[in-house]
Amino acid sequence: MSDFDFDLFVIGAGSGGVRAGRMAASMGARVGIAEDRYMGGTCVNVGCVPKKLYVYASHYSEEFEQSQGFGWSAGKAQFDWNVLRDNKTSEISRLNGIYENLLGNSGCTVLNGRASIVDPQTVEVAGQRYSAERILVATGGWPFVPEFPGSEHVVTSNEVFDLAEFPKRVIVVGGGYIAVEFAGIFAGLGAETSLVYRGELFLRGFDQEVREFVAEEVAQKGVDLRFNSNIAAVEKLASGELQATMEDGSVITADCILYATGRKPNVTGLGLENTAVEQGKNGAIVVDDQYRTAEPSIYAVGDVIDRVQLTPVALAEGMALVRNLFGEGEHKVDYELIPTAVFCQPNIATVGLSEEQARERYEEVEVYRSSFRALKHTISGASERTLMKMLVDKASDKIIGVHMVGSDAGEIIQGIAVALKAGATKAVFDSTIGIHPTAAEEFVTMREPVR
Repeated sequence: MSDFDFDLFVIGAGSGGVRAGRMAASMGARVGIAEDRYMGGTCVNVGCVPKKLYVYASHYSEEFEQSQGFGWSAGKAQFDWNVLRDNKTSEISRLNGIYENLLGNSGCTVLNGRASIVDPQTVEVAGQRYSAERILVATGGWPFVPEFPGSEHVVTSNEVFDLAEFPKRVIVVGGGYIAVEFAGIFAGLGAETSLVYRGELFLRGFDQEVREFVAEEVAQKGVDLRFNSNIAAVEKLASGELQATMEDGSVITADCILYATGRKPNVTGLGLENTAVEQGKNGAIVVDDQYRTAEPSIYAVGDVIDRVQLTPVALAEGMALVRNLFGEGEHKVDYELIPTAVFCQPNIATVGLSEEQARERYEEVEVYRSSFRALKHTISGASERTLMKMLVDKASDKIIGVHMVGSDAGEIIQGIAVALKAGATKAVFDSTIGIHPTAAEEFVTMREPVR
C-alpha cells in the first residue's frame, strides 16, 4: 500500500467520475471522490434525465388531441407546471441518494465540497488536504452564455428545469441538441416558442437532409424558427417581461429567454495552474489516448476533455481508464459508430456517417431513403412524417451510416448501432425479416437506392 491517502482521487461525481471511482474501488483501490454541486453530475441533475422527463410531458398535449381519432374524448386537458417540476425534483433527489449509496457501498470516500489541486499529488476540499497517487478530473461542462447588454436576465439549462412559473412566451437561443429539444418541450407544454439561431440551419454536424426534414417538422409543430438571427440586447420591463432586441432591429417580448449556446469545460478554480496540465483554447484538458495529461499523475475523462459530450462516452472513458490503471492489458475507447439521439419532436437518432461525410470518405455511396406518414397518424389526424435513411459503401456493401427522424428513433437506432458495430452489410439487412407493422421494418425493406 502506498503512502498516499488515496490511490485515486476523483474530482467530480458525474457519469465518468462515479463510474471510474466505483470500478477502481471494486478493484481494491482506495478512492476519494469530491462533488460540490450535483451528485450524479449534469446528466442526472440538469441534463439527460430531467430533460427526457420533460420531453415525455410535452408529448401529452398532442397525444390527447390525436386520441380523438381513435375514439377517445377526454375533455379539455390542463397542464400544471408545478406538478411536473416538483415530481421531477423528487425523482432527481431519489437518484442523488442512489448515486451516493453506490459510491459509499463500493468503498469510496465521498467528500462534499469543491476540490482544487494544490500540486500534482495533493487535493484540497473544504480546507482539508489529501494526498493521492493519481488524480482524475471529471468535472464535466458548464453552460456558456455570451456577454451582451442584459445577458444577466437570461437562463441556462442549469436553471430552466426549476422555473418558479411556467412561461407563456419563450425564446430559445442556440442551434444544438439542447436548444432544439427545449424548443420542442416548451411548445409541447403550451408556450408560444421562438427558436433563434445565428446560423442558416440548426444541428450543425448532422446529415443535411435530416436537418432540413427536422426543420420542417419542428415548424409544423408551432415553433417559430428564426435562422440567421441573433439577440443584440435584452431589457427587463417593469411588468417582469423580457424584451429582446434583435440584431436586425426587430423586437420579441417573452417571459423567459433560454440560452443554449453551448457548453465549455468546467475547469474554473480547479488549480490546474499548479500542475503541468495542458489545456485547449476553450479550457479543455488535453489528454492522450489513455486519458493521461501532461502531468504524469493527473488524468481526465468526460466533457472536460471535450471529445464527445455524451454520457455513455464518459462512462466508457472512465471504465477504460480504470482498467488500464488497476486491471490488465491496454484498453481504448472506440469513438467510431457512436449512436446518438436528439429528443426533439419528432426524435432524431443517428449512427455512423452523414451523407456529406460518407461522400468525402468513400468513392461511391448508395443512399437508401424512405419518408412516410406512420400508421398511427393515418387516423390520428397528425401530419407528422418519418424519415429513414441508410448509407452504403457500394464497393464493400457495408452500411456506413443510418439516420432516422420519427417516434422512438433512439430506441430503434440503438439496435441498429449493434449491427453496424458488428460490420453488417446491406445484404444482411435485406435478408433480415421485418417486424410488421412497425416503422423499424422499413430499414430491412429498402431495396433500391434513391441516388
